[in-house]
Amino acid sequence: MGEGISKSRARTEPAGPICQIQVDWNENVRIPPIVIRYLLAFTAVLPVCASAQLAPDTVRSIDAIVAKALEDKSVPSVSIAIVKDGKLAYAQAYGVARIDQGLKATTRMRYKIGSNTKQFVAAAMLLLVQDGKVSLDDKVARFLPDLTRAGDVTVRQLLAHTAGYPDYYPLDYVAPFMAKPTTVDAILANWGKRPLSFEPGSRWEYSNTGYAIAGRIIEKASGMSLDAFIRTHITDKLDMRSVVDTSATAWDACDPQGYEVAALGPPHPARPEGRYWIWAAGNLAMTASDLARWDIALLHDVILSKASRQEISKENLLSGGTGTNYGLGLFVRTTPEGRLRWDHGGEASGFRSQNTVFPNDDTAIVVLTNGTGATSEKVTGEVEALLFAPSVDPAAPLALNKVRALFAQLQDGHPDRSMMSDGLSAYFSEQVIADFAASLKPMGDIVNIVEARSDHRGGLAYRFFRIKSADKTVGVSTYFTPDGKLDQFLVYPR
Repeated sequence: MGEGISKSRARTEPAGPICQIQVDWNENVRIPPIVIRYLLAFTAVLPVCASAQLAPDTVRSIDAIVAKALEDKSVPSVSIAIVKDGKLAYAQAYGVARIDQGLKATTRMRYKIGSNTKQFVAAAMLLLVQDGKVSLDDKVARFLPDLTRAGDVTVRQLLAHTAGYPDYYPLDYVAPFMAKPTTVDAILANWGKRPLSFEPGSRWEYSNTGYAIAGRIIEKASGMSLDAFIRTHITDKLDMRSVVDTSATAWDACDPQGYEVAALGPPHPARPEGRYWIWAAGNLAMTASDLARWDIALLHDVILSKASRQEISKENLLSGGTGTNYGLGLFVRTTPEGRLRWDHGGEASGFRSQNTVFPNDDTAIVVLTNGTGATSEKVTGEVEALLFAPSVDPAAPLALNKVRALFAQLQDGHPDRSMMSDGLSAYFSEQVIADFAASLKPMGDIVNIVEARSDHRGGLAYRFFRIKSADKTVGVSTYFTPDGKLDQFLVYPR
């Protein structure tokens, strides 16, 4: 299923053609333009040579995650790329790019990335800010004075989804009118001149219209088409040569087919959006490895300055001070484990994408699919859990057994002080022990105990446990000394 490129394979194996094209080479041969395009792309879409590498067990686990996800027949193929330590560590494609032809997906195939395009548009705007041609605090009226309340809406608000322009593409399917070609001017003349949905800056509401307006501002400020600006200032500089603007480049038989399903039915070829409907809101297509190249550049300030990288990844606040979990073209969140995450999903008709970056860990996960549904998010979540699985702690089982034992002893009012440091033993006075016993004994026997988190502080090992009885759960906060004695044992209601 598909083909993968790890560290060694990326260095030793040439990439094959995307489609099986055979030519009898002789001096009179004339090569069709489409063949020339893919032969020229031969070297352009080679994966980054990886100096990081995933462990074989990790690779097998990732392959198993995707294989399981592909049991959902609504998604024929998945293409992934993993960045570790700021380098491409793994790229793999699975499944079928085109069902009718039985065409296998490969890592050299590009997929439509939908709204992951928005981070490229935001980056393009920030490059213009760096050049002094635009300010994020500029009013839309400087460039497009005829739009609704253009004198009240800022460029930043367009990119942060807080401008208030109503979304022209809120649906998750292609409405009949969107199957026909349009123009950017037509979109702006319609949705850009409707009343705002709210006061600028007062709410967060996802709006593709805001990005269409931002794309037009980039063109006016730069004097270039949006496609040309992104290509010359970002993707070409990063050698991301698989990237195409789907508004300008035809999708052909060597690209994956996008698929959709009706309810729980089988996949059928999806009807694409008409030309220019998704433009600055989601027009780019590329390989998973090329999207990973962008992630690496973003992490290491290769294209954007440090100040611009901070702008694109800084959470925007509403006028009332409420957070939005959104920067400029990127969601900005913190995982339950406290890990900083920048991410975005994307959808174009028949395609889904998920791009997730962990800046403090120099890691990124790219998942592209040619089907609808939640497969890209599901695979991303499971790969994330795999990559950041806590390391094995040899002291954890013994610590858990000690906490279980001391908890039961305190329920009975007779703790074993040999398990305690001198300080904790002094803390457990007769009155404290009596209070512990009176409040904990009614819980009854322990049904389950789980260590929820651990850390180190002041030379001590911190461990937090959840202890569950038949009808109650409590939390236990502990510290352990280097020799394994309990130096803290506090119980909290849950």
